[in-house]
Amino acid sequence: MILSSAIRAHVYSEAVDMRKSIDALAQIVSRCMGMNPLSGQVFVFIGRRRDKAKLLVWDRHGFWVLYKRLERGRFTDPARLSAEGLAMSELLAWLDGIDLSRTR
Repeated sequence: MILSSAIRAHVYSEAVDMRKSIDALAQIVSRCMGMNPLSGQVFVFIGRRRDKAKLLVWDRHGFWVLYKRLERGRFTDPARLSAEGLAMSELLAWLDGIDLSRTR
């Protein structure tokens, strides 16, 4: 899986049950976000306590699900990030627990 800078990440603003499968996450993308889960873009879902995130990505052969759990701290509010897509550099910083609202 190669994530280039041309790919955008789209954050779902509602809390998601982290037990959801690939198919359930893909349904959220199509029904709730109004986007195509097969687009190759990255779709980000955050758990209720905001210490866990799942990323859903389609490549030419199937879906990838990446799971991240912060040992300390929480991800910043997903509602702030859901309005516009994130660049890959922003996504990587956000996954490291950096609050993007405090960066330039």
